[in-house]
Amino acid sequence: MVTIPATSNDIQTIIAKQRAFFATGKTKEYDYRITQLNKLLSLIKDNDQLILDALRADLRKPAIEGFGSELLGTISEIKYLIKNLKNWMKPQKVSTPINLFPSSSYIYAEPLGVVLIVAPWNYPFVLTMQPLAGAIAAGNCAIVKPSEHTPHTSKAIATLINNNFDPSLITAIEGGIDTNQALLAEKFDHIFFTGGTAIGKIVMEAAAKHLTPVTLELGGKSPCIVDSDCNLEIAAKRIIWGKFYNSGQTCVAPDYLLVQREVKSDLIEQIIACLKTFFGENPQQSPDLGRIVNERQFDRLAGLLGEGRILVGGQSDRDDKFIAPTLIDQVSPNSKIMADEIFGPILPILEYDQLSEAIAFVNAQPKPLALYIFSKNKQNQDQILQEVPFGGGCVNDTIMHLGNPELPFGGVGNSGMGSYHGKASFDVFTHRKSVLRNSFRFDLQWRYPPYTMSLETLKKFIK
Repeated sequence: MVTIPATSNDIQTIIAKQRAFFATGKTKEYDYRITQLNKLLSLIKDNDQLILDALRADLRKPAIEGFGSELLGTISEIKYLIKNLKNWMKPQKVSTPINLFPSSSYIYAEPLGVVLIVAPWNYPFVLTMQPLAGAIAAGNCAIVKPSEHTPHTSKAIATLINNNFDPSLITAIEGGIDTNQALLAEKFDHIFFTGGTAIGKIVMEAAAKHLTPVTLELGGKSPCIVDSDCNLEIAAKRIIWGKFYNSGQTCVAPDYLLVQREVKSDLIEQIIACLKTFFGENPQQSPDLGRIVNERQFDRLAGLLGEGRILVGGQSDRDDKFIAPTLIDQVSPNSKIMADEIFGPILPILEYDQLSEAIAFVNAQPKPLALYIFSKNKQNQDQILQEVPFGGGCVNDTIMHLGNPELPFGGVGNSGMGSYHGKASFDVFTHRKSVLRNSFRFDLQWRYPPYTMSLETLKKFIK
């Protein structure tokens, strides 16, 4: 494996090489971009077991989850980019007002230059590779910084990239806080960061010193609202799957339940039955449940287990970094567990009587990255969708909106800024350059001094 040093001088050298390569114009060529995307696609397919083994070592991620969320998501994204890239690269002709006759107007998709992608640990492969694919498709050079909290996956990413791509195009740099700080001290043409809100603020502050635009994919407390007009059996399965996938370490996992009081007991009964079906009587022995990423996260989550009344779960094993899928009732809205994103296998339940109460509660919190509605009542669905701001979500499902490349993925407010996936992945790393093309065939004299047109005549253009 090629090891890339992470000193400030070496980082500056890498950036300089990438800027020089970008200046050649090579990355702007369609054939070059397609070649790089196909190479990335082949590398992922050919090394799927290496990647799955790394995910298993870092997060005890079941192979089905590892392939379904990390590999399949990446492969699907790259294929979608390859399929549509030629179309997206074409200059887009737009209408031109009559007063600009005989001009024509176009929007050109122009790559930004050298971009930085800082990835998180919860989905360490897909959340590195999906934005990287978008950066390549848009014609950029990129530096990728995988998460040090998932060292096996970080090493796998660095191996695949640094052993197979020209470092003047793509370089993976491993390291911890010092490396992140050294990278953020440099000027990039765009920074794409996925992680927590607190670190997102640090990234944005560092970027502001260079007026570098940022995409921040953050998180927040994503609510799941269940009303009384609902198929509770199916709702329970979809909620539990979405919540405990990746052991709850998913930025768009349902963070808490808001359940209409009259169906709360029945839903709890369905959830408990569902948990036993999914993970058995002893979830620690289940091959289908991952682990907490490290001791620090384990200790944070274990500190939340004293909140409310545990209905099921609550067992933990620090040596195994295991926390059982846990359902907690009688949670105060002002409790510690409701203060920040849980990001683990703990699901608190709150109740409401009228839908307006649930909406008011959600709207009193920072805008969430995701929101989920379980209801057969279209009026209730529409009321929530119209009255609650959130990044994206589902009606009668959880998480699955991420699987459609036609749906941009991103947050709003505290949950992030900017979006990607599909066309949005191309757009986020692209500058839309506006160009008006005029002709020498006509040259209307009224625009030039000395002005002969009266103000009254000019005003007629706005009537």
